[in-house]
Amino acid sequence: MTDAASNDRRTQRWAVIGGGLLGLTLAHRLAQAGQQVSVIEAAPELGGLAAAWRLGDVVWDRHYHVIMLSDQSLRRILAELDLEQELLFDTTQTGFYTGRGFYRMSSAIDYLRFPPLSLIDKVRLAFTLFYVSRIKDGRSLEQIPLAAWLERLSGRRVFAQIWRPLLAAKMGDNYRIASASFIWSYVARIYAARRGGMKTEKFGYIPGGYRRILDRFAERLTAAGVSIRLASPVEAIERQADGVHVRTADGEDCFDQVVVTAAGPQAARMCPGLSEDERQRLNGIVYQGIICPSCLLDRKLAGYYLTYITDPTIPFTAIVEMSSLVNAKAEFDGLSLVYLPRYVTADDAFWQYDDTEIRRRFIAGLQQVYPDLTEANIKAFQVSRVRQVYAISTLGYSDRLPPMITSVPGLAIVNSAHIVNGTLAVNETVALGERAIPVLLAAADAQPAVQPQLEIAE
Repeated sequence: MTDAASNDRRTQRWAVIGGGLLGLTLAHRLAQAGQQVSVIEAAPELGGLAAAWRLGDVVWDRHYHVIMLSDQSLRRILAELDLEQELLFDTTQTGFYTGRGFYRMSSAIDYLRFPPLSLIDKVRLAFTLFYVSRIKDGRSLEQIPLAAWLERLSGRRVFAQIWRPLLAAKMGDNYRIASASFIWSYVARIYAARRGGMKTEKFGYIPGGYRRILDRFAERLTAAGVSIRLASPVEAIERQADGVHVRTADGEDCFDQVVVTAAGPQAARMCPGLSEDERQRLNGIVYQGIICPSCLLDRKLAGYYLTYITDPTIPFTAIVEMSSLVNAKAEFDGLSLVYLPRYVTADDAFWQYDDTEIRRRFIAGLQQVYPDLTEANIKAFQVSRVRQVYAISTLGYSDRLPPMITSVPGLAIVNSAHIVNGTLAVNETVALGERAIPVLLAAADAQPAVQPQLEIAE
């Protein structure tokens, strides 16, 4: 994956701001291209949204992740880390909870049996899925409001019973401002992941979770000469005569090239030399947030990997039972790991609730779904909050997207906002890094070499 011209390329000093999977992919490919690379991460650990944490006595992913058979970009990285051969895949089940009970929704037959929809509704839903799956490029859909488009294609009942819960589970109320390109990217990814006569989904994971992947990534980067600095929040990035200066609380370093992977508003704050147009584009990106408790239970739930919630009185939008995929005995001490995500807008009232209130509301919601669940079944509960998870593909999104190469010489900004007509998943994040590398290297090659400043003695 190294650039063909890397043998003729001069070595430059690069700083990658952000140690998530995007930053690590960029650092990996830059080092392979013969560059001198430093990764600067604000958190005390690598990984970003893919980082692990401790929940009771279990260490696992802070947010729920799976690896699909079709995740070729991620699987290439895993192969380079000598981990792909350890991937474990299994068929999972998907359910809907309507307030009146559970319905399995893992195959075409399950959809045909779904009681809340009439036969005509089911035909329209099947037509919608077929129609969306046949679209080759989602760019044109950026001009079409998502909710109105789906309601027109599928009808009001299908939208209320199927699409609205699906959209809320991924975007909260931000689905109201999203374009139709979102559902195109979602359907495309799910269809690519389906295998077999009944087109069931195959999901996978690496034993040890993303902690193991990140540890191996850090080892390989360090062995390749990449410097990794943790717990180093960036205060400012400014162009000076001798290069691009990165200032943290620990001091200031100079680089030839700097790539910022932080979310748009954070990148705008870090880089005061950006033009007003660049600043407006970065600050204008609408981000999806998430409040996602994890809990360890001493019992299983319904056995679905993913249960969509259609009951609006329940505070979370889905139940993710990771133990239905992952070997609970080997990874979770025999307990069940469950995520309760609530995707939220920037002004959602739930941001003001502390962990105690979140726990009270979310456990009450879980007991509403599972009335026999008791406090004694809950062995650990912990809340993750992230305000800027991924960018919403709003109307005309691509036309307002800030470019990767900025007006500041030596400064680039590459973040999840550049995942156009795609869903935010680790595979798409890695693929973005792969696509960005030739752009970054070409811009660096075109930039004149910085001449060192010489002090002249009087």
